[in-house]
Amino acid sequence: QVQLVESGGGLVQAGGSLRLSCAASGRTFSDYTMGWFRQAPGKEREIVAMLYWSTGTTYYTDSVKGRFTISRDVAKNTMYLQMNSLKPEDTAVYYCAAGFRIGFAGSGSSYPYWGQGTQVTVSS
Repeated sequence: QVQLVESGGGLVQAGGSLRLSCAASGRTFSDYTMGWFRQAPGKEREIVAMLYWSTGTTYYTDSVKGRFTISRDVAKNTMYLQMNSLKPEDTAVYYCAAGFRIGFAGSGSSYPYWGQGTQVTVSS
């Protein structure tokens, strides 16, 4: 059974940085797409970034390009989201998700495995 556990959220001022971690366990992730999603109050869940675990190839939604970096440590089975130049509109609950052989899937419905979420709050 795949388990995903996020950590690293918190409260930060606009312009600050946070690094989220997603510790994955339960199987080998070489054929998985791993993604970070977020959901703000009253808004739909949206993709933030994703990567192919085997190659490290990445994708970013336009609103975070140049500010966020997704990466993984294969030896630690951990995925990261480094968030710089944070803005109040980045405030949301952030979730990591995993899917087997789903390609670069931007819809959350493609991912069967989810973490519990971690709150990120950016004050102005």
